[in-house]
Amino acid sequence: MYRTYISLCLIVILAISTGCDPKAPPDASDGTKFRVVTTIGMITDIVKNVGGDRVEVIGLMGPGVDPHLYHASAGDVQKLNSASLIFYNGLHLESKMGDILAKVPGDTKTVAVTDAVDRSLLLTPPEYEGQYDPHLWFNVTLWMKAVVKVRDVLSEFDPDSTGTYRSNAERYLAKLTELHRYVISQVKRVPPQQRVLVTAHDAFNYFGKGYGFEVRGLQGISTATEAGIADVQELATFIAERRIPAIFVESSVSSKSLEAVKAAVKSKGFNVEIGGELFSDAMGNEGTPEGTYIGMVRHNIDTIVGALIGASGLQNPPTTEN
Repeated sequence: MYRTYISLCLIVILAISTGCDPKAPPDASDGTKFRVVTTIGMITDIVKNVGGDRVEVIGLMGPGVDPHLYHASAGDVQKLNSASLIFYNGLHLESKMGDILAKVPGDTKTVAVTDAVDRSLLLTPPEYEGQYDPHLWFNVTLWMKAVVKVRDVLSEFDPDSTGTYRSNAERYLAKLTELHRYVISQVKRVPPQQRVLVTAHDAFNYFGKGYGFEVRGLQGISTATEAGIADVQELATFIAERRIPAIFVESSVSSKSLEAVKAAVKSKGFNVEIGGELFSDAMGNEGTPEGTYIGMVRHNIDTIVGALIGASGLQNPPTTEN
């Protein structure tokens, strides 16, 4: 398996590095698009919104795909080779693939969207061994910086369409500002002492810091790290002692580990419910609301709030406290 992965990595480098000059964008007057390849769905959504009719966007990682465990396939090599631009998250989210793409020479420009974020704003949890937490999209205001990065890169690559990219980005950023306000309004429905989010892995730290939640994950930031029996028992004790009513599975992570947590909590004399499925490292199916970044975020916050205070609580007016 390891040799196969290394071979694919070499193929990526050799295939993409063919040629010397950057691929020029086609003339916009004839409606011809240029190809952009993205990794995770959240970035795909940005490029579609900002690039509009000027770009053909190909996302490598679809619904339910875990980017921590993702390995480039031979088919991906062809997609990467045909791209004018490649956008990826960075911060080791895409494992070895991110490192490879960041160093690729040749005629395809590669961009980590998280390069737009000041490192002082990034989280460095101790369990991640000095690396940054890559899950920025759970704080909408931080993810807006990725939108600006995409806008600026597209404008630099295709300067004749700068006006298009800027107007598209402005509209999208306005929607994200509204989304951020919506999340805040929903969070206010949950009493401060109930703002505890327990999930399969630590993907929601930016959400917790940005919106005032205590966050606990069974696994670490990367799903490549498996949880053991001691981890299950420790989390179960925490849930039982704090009397947390609900925990949440993730669409891109197996639910078996949290089912084990639920059983362990019950053995301690307390019942915790599975509050629903959250989208963490991947969005929902294309064509559904959750298949967009905005729809994904709205689904997540509605699911969290609904489970923690009860579905009827969503009908109550928000309080004024933070």
